[in-house]
Amino acid sequence: MKTPMLSVREALGRLLDAVRAVEDSEIVPTLEANGRVLAEDQRATIDVPSADNTQMDGYAVRASDCAGGSATLRVAQRIAAGSVGVPLEAGTAARIFTGALIPPGADAVVMQEQCEAVGDSVTVRHAPRPGEWIRRSGEDVAAGAVILPAGTRLRSQELGLAASTGLARLPVRRRVRVAVFFTGDELAMPGEPLRPGAIYNSNRFTLRGLLENFGCEFTDFGIVPDSLEATRATLRQAALDHDLIITSGGVSVGEEDHVKPAVEAEGRLDLWQIAVKPGKPLAFGAVGRAEGAGCAHFIGLPGNPVSSFITFLLFVRPFLLRLQGVTGPVEPAGYMLRADFALPRPDRRNEFLRVRMNAAGGLDLFPNQGSGVLTSTVWGDGLVDNPPGQAIAEGDLVRFIPFAELQH
Repeated sequence: MKTPMLSVREALGRLLDAVRAVEDSEIVPTLEANGRVLAEDQRATIDVPSADNTQMDGYAVRASDCAGGSATLRVAQRIAAGSVGVPLEAGTAARIFTGALIPPGADAVVMQEQCEAVGDSVTVRHAPRPGEWIRRSGEDVAAGAVILPAGTRLRSQELGLAASTGLARLPVRRRVRVAVFFTGDELAMPGEPLRPGAIYNSNRFTLRGLLENFGCEFTDFGIVPDSLEATRATLRQAALDHDLIITSGGVSVGEEDHVKPAVEAEGRLDLWQIAVKPGKPLAFGAVGRAEGAGCAHFIGLPGNPVSSFITFLLFVRPFLLRLQGVTGPVEPAGYMLRADFALPRPDRRNEFLRVRMNAAGGLDLFPNQGSGVLTSTVWGDGLVDNPPGQAIAEGDLVRFIPFAELQH
């Protein structure tokens, strides 16, 4: 009896159930922590802002002095950012610049566009409310508050927030170590003569680029000869120092597909048929290390270029994020957009269509959706996640996943 294909969600659930984050961590300068995953909660060391300050260039005043809507006040002091004023006396104003501390006694700032300065006086043509244009101490962050929980993958904004509270160094999980290799005697590298029947190994460049995007430390074992012994030897070597082994090609059951029996000989393997297009075959398992020192995860991707690319985005990407220690959602956000194309004959599998947004805010479909048409991934700027058997009529709303959500 033929085993039913797994849905994309079922396959992803099995992958994520099997993964555990790397345990080792290190302390790195905040300036060098981009893309890393926090190993511990981070708390603010100070209030942000640390003191009341102005949001605007203007005049710091007592609101009661300007309650009538037009008041002429003596400008008693000038306060620039980084300097400290003196207490503001009644009937006076302080010329103040964005970010400068509010002097004691002042309770509002009037923007300069609502003021007219003449000599050492200023006429305020506005009745400010107490607190107007003042940033209060701690209104952004309170000292001691958790600002970044463990498991956060650090982006530029998280680094800025950490720095704003004085955190110069951060504890992060160590980088995930990935081994990658490619099977197929037909593969050649760009720059080499292309003999009859050979193809250039585009997957090597695509997968390396993706691993770099995710901040992995990786070892590229290159093209492995189509033999069981060569494949087993490479797996044994890769398992020694890596958390994950990724291969491209050779995961089917043909006579020249040696990855499946090699992984089974060196560890364990599940070969899944997934109801996904492009894609379908995905191998998942583990390769043992010498002398019982644990094992390395294994994921075998299809060999067709588009299948390899998309199955990485759908399955390897969330697996890697969990392996890195990310605790939040790892599935990409999707957006409902209008299809400016029709798909009258849908596939029985969950299809991921290469599309791009047009100037009218709709989606255009690349005309050739073949699994070997790599130009579709360059032309497009995302994927339509189309459920099995779901026909699309022009004007329908479809789930669009931008490549920008999938490659970082």
